[in-house]
Amino acid sequence: MPPGMKLTKIEKAWVLYDVGNSAFILLVSTLFPIYFNAIAQQAGISDIDYLAYWGYAASAVTIIVAVSGPVLGAMTDFKGFKKPVFTASMLLGSAGCCLLGFTRHWLLFLVIFVIAKCGFSASLIFYDAMLSDVTSPERMDEVSSKGFAWGYIGSCVPFVIGLFLVLNAERFGIGQLAAMTAAFVLSALWWLAASLPLCISYRQKHYIQPQRRAVADSFRRLAGTLRHLRKDKEVFWFLLAFFCYIDGVYTIIEMATAYGTALGLDTTGLLLALLLTQIVAFPATLLFGKLSGRYPARVLISVCIVAYTLITLFGMTLDSQPKFWILAVCVGLFQGGVQALSRSYFAKIIPPEKSGEYFGIFDICGKGASFLGTLLVSVTSQVTGSMNYGIGSLIVLFVLGLFLFQKSCNHARE
Repeated sequence: MPPGMKLTKIEKAWVLYDVGNSAFILLVSTLFPIYFNAIAQQAGISDIDYLAYWGYAASAVTIIVAVSGPVLGAMTDFKGFKKPVFTASMLLGSAGCCLLGFTRHWLLFLVIFVIAKCGFSASLIFYDAMLSDVTSPERMDEVSSKGFAWGYIGSCVPFVIGLFLVLNAERFGIGQLAAMTAAFVLSALWWLAASLPLCISYRQKHYIQPQRRAVADSFRRLAGTLRHLRKDKEVFWFLLAFFCYIDGVYTIIEMATAYGTALGLDTTGLLLALLLTQIVAFPATLLFGKLSGRYPARVLISVCIVAYTLITLFGMTLDSQPKFWILAVCVGLFQGGVQALSRSYFAKIIPPEKSGEYFGIFDICGKGASFLGTLLVSVTSQVTGSMNYGIGSLIVLFVLGLFLFQKSCNHARE
C-alpha cells in the first residue's frame, strides 16, 4: 500500500496501542512526580534529593530492561512468541500503574514504579518490532508518525479527566492524593482497553522457526548479532547516535515536571503546560510524517536534534512559569517527529525477521527511559547544587548524537 492511503485494520490497531500506553507515559512526566513529591515531603526528603531519587529510579528501569530486553526480544523473533510476551508486559505495566495510586510510602512507590515502567518499556520493544509485520517499508515513516501523533492526543482524554479530579478534589470532598489515585486507575484501564485490538488481531509475519532450546539459542543469536554490528556500519553508528540524542529527549520528557516542581513553579501551571505539549505534538508529528514523503528521514531527524540542543540551552534559563510554557510548546513541536522517524528509520535498516532482537538492542539505547540522561542530570544537580546546570549537561548528548548520526548517514550512502 503506498504512502498517503488510509490505515488498514491492523495498522489502526497498532496505532491504537500508542494511544493506550501514552496515557501512562504522560503520568510519568506529570502526576507521578507530583504524587511522589507529596509523599516524599511527608517523609522529610529535600527537593534536590527528591529530584535525584526520581532520576535514580528511572535509571534503574533502564538497567533492568537493558539486561533482559535484548534476550526477550530475540526470543520473540521465534514464531508465535511475540504476541504473548507483548501481552504479558502490557499487563504488568497497567497493573503497576493502578497499584501506584494506593501507595503512600515513598520507597515502596519507587519500587512499584520501577516494576510498572519495566513492563511499559518491555512492551515497547515488542510493539516497535511489530511495525515490520503490520505495514510495508514505504509506509513505515507515516504509520510510525501517526502512532506517536494519536498517542499524544489520545492520552489527553484520561489525563484531562484525571486532572479535573485533582484540581477539584476539595469540591468533590476528596483529598488530592485520592484524586490522583482515581487518575492512575483510569489511565491503567484506558491503557488496557486500547491494547485489546492489537492483542486480538496481530499476526506475526516475519519470524524464525522455533528451536528446542529457545532461550539458549536466543543468547547465541544475540551474541552473533552484537559481533556483526561492528561490520554493519550504518546500524552500528545509528545505534550509538540514538543512544545519545534520544537519551536527552526522554530525559527532558520524563524530568520536566520534576524539574519545574523542584524550582518551586506552580503545580497547576506545570500540568496545563505539559498538556499543551501533547496538543502541540499531535499536528506537529503528523506534519513530520507528511514531510517524510518529501524529505529524507535523515534530514528531518537532524533538524530535530539541533532543535533539542537549542531547547536545552533555553531550559537552563528556566526560572518562571511563562518560560516553562514556552519550553513546553518547543518540546511539543519536535518530540514526536524525532521519536517516530527514529523508530521507522531503524525498522527499515534492520532484517525484518530479527526485528525483536534488534529492537531489544534499540531499547537499550533509548526507550529504557534515558539511563545516561537521568543519571547525568541527577549527579550534576547534586554535585553543583544547581538544577539548571543539571539540565544543561544534556547538551553534550545532543551534540555527540548529531555527530554520530551523520557518520551513520555517510555509511548509508556508501
